[in-house]
Amino acid sequence: MAVQTIFMKIPQITFTRFLAAMAIVISHFNKDLFLYKIDYISNIFLKANVGVSYFFILSGFIMIIAYHKKSRIDYRGYYRNRFARIYPLYVLGLLLYLITRYTNFSFYKGFLYLFGLQSWIPGEAMILNFPGWSISVEFLFYLLFPLLYNYFYSKESKSIWIISIVIWITTQIFCSIYEGSVYYKGPHTESHEFLYYYPLMHINEFLVGNLAGLFFVKHHQPKNYDVPVMAIFMLVLLALIFIPLFYHNGLMAILFVPLIILISRNNGMLTKIFSLKPLEYLGEASYAVYITHIPVLYILREVVKKYYLDIDSVFWIYLIVLIATSVLFYQFIEKPLREYLKQIKIG
Repeated sequence: MAVQTIFMKIPQITFTRFLAAMAIVISHFNKDLFLYKIDYISNIFLKANVGVSYFFILSGFIMIIAYHKKSRIDYRGYYRNRFARIYPLYVLGLLLYLITRYTNFSFYKGFLYLFGLQSWIPGEAMILNFPGWSISVEFLFYLLFPLLYNYFYSKESKSIWIISIVIWITTQIFCSIYEGSVYYKGPHTESHEFLYYYPLMHINEFLVGNLAGLFFVKHHQPKNYDVPVMAIFMLVLLALIFIPLFYHNGLMAILFVPLIILISRNNGMLTKIFSLKPLEYLGEASYAVYITHIPVLYILREVVKKYYLDIDSVFWIYLIVLIATSVLFYQFIEKPLREYLKQIKIG
């Protein structure tokens, strides 16, 4: 694949994963929190599930960055590495969840969760440790990526650009029509889970992330993009506050794609800040934050309920505990198991 050789470590983009994860954490906390009592700010966190869309797009982007120098991806090695990266904490999230919610467990639910099938079955997407629905979607992305890379990206096929854009446009039209149709029954229904969590509704995000990665590696031009980055970020916030559209399934790619590319190209003050080692480290631990934040919240509620603390106090305690435990999970579970599993010989 004829591309410009560039340094592929992009530390400034890593910290953005932590920011997106924390937005989702707040969105899943009690709606009596002080942030929900502030005009306009509350709208941002009520729609903060758009952070998952950011994760999906960024995942597609990072996959290209990680593999763009290869002429071909080895399937077994790739799947082993993806399994090692995702699965240990995915299982840990389930185990932590069962500490306080063990009565919700069944072998059927356990089977769906452990094999990443829950998001494929409307009505089951939110079983057990419910943030795991997005990992179920990511499993589809990881399954497809070597095929996409070996047959399209490595051959610099132009058709994949057309296919991806058509899929993105089709998804936006379908979601908009479906949400306003008689077939959509509202929150907490199977139709809602189909619209929000079904993997094929999100494949467009991964694909446009791939396209963003292909564009980036061919046109990497470091420059001070602080002002454009801040401008696009403000547009994201303004869209969430004032424009009532369906953003969950990739519409925000219009802003997220240029935001990711500009942050990755940027060599201004924002990059110097986001590249600070402690912030980069928090970005590395963001997966632990995301996949364990619900069970950690449930466990903490059980611990503090006898102290009759107000909801805002519980929130600050929760943030400290969540970040601390996520760092520990990353350092002593995710990293060691990832390295161990990557060393296992297959075949």
